[in-house]
Amino acid sequence: MMETDWLLGFAGGLMIGGAAALYLLVNGRIMGASGILGGLLDGSDRAHWPERLSFLAGLIGVPLLLAPLWAPETHLTGNPAVIVAGGLLTGIGTRLANGCTSGHGVCGISRLAPRGIAATVFYILAGGVTVVLFRHVWGLI
Repeated sequence: MMETDWLLGFAGGLMIGGAAALYLLVNGRIMGASGILGGLLDGSDRAHWPERLSFLAGLIGVPLLLAPLWAPETHLTGNPAVIVAGGLLTGIGTRLANGCTSGHGVCGISRLAPRGIAATVFYILAGGVTVVLFRHVWGLI
């Protein structure tokens, strides 16, 4: 039987890319999830709060709705400290990079933005180093 995990990644990539293109066409702005959340939390773009809230509701709500129908197997660690530390470090990284994977990786690379390409290279490298350290050196995940 053929391995189909790559199909799921491909389908997810198509959906994220399509959503990013639609967001840009409809709103004229980049679909960066951390920027959308940040603008909602700090109130810097009060005029667009319904749009931001709707985006985040869909980002969180759709997976919750689909989980009972089909939940893929994950290899997430059972160690809550590692999960919390990973979330905090991801948040810090998105602030330092002025964006996240959806803003820099999906939208930045597709527009051939040097900043998006550089940020993506560095967060992919940082993720690889993190996995090597946490899994293979320290055995935490």
